[in-house]
Amino acid sequence: MKLRTSGFSRAKVEGLSMIPTLAPDETVLIRWGSQVCIGQVVVALRPDRPESLIVKRLIRGTDQGWWLEGDNPGASDDSRTFGPVPSQCIVGRVVLRLSRKGIHRIA
Repeated sequence: MKLRTSGFSRAKVEGLSMIPTLAPDETVLIRWGSQVCIGQVVVALRPDRPESLIVKRLIRGTDQGWWLEGDNPGASDDSRTFGPVPSQCIVGRVVLRLSRKGIHRIA
């Protein structure tokens, strides 16, 4: 899989792990290669399945990397399952949710 390292692109949300922030089939705008901060929604390579991209909230930093969790814990495979995510696996952040109701900034 070839990943972007800069710029912006749109993606469609899959799964229930980020409800209520993001719902399945919503479109988001991703900024690739950007700096990330605690509390932001990020895009990462899943450490135990590096061919898969995941969207999760950055909760905290650890000695081994970043701790990521979904906003819907009952429906999320996240750092509680696979542990901290190495910094090099954080590849972007979600900046906007695009919907019929308008454009919404993601914190």
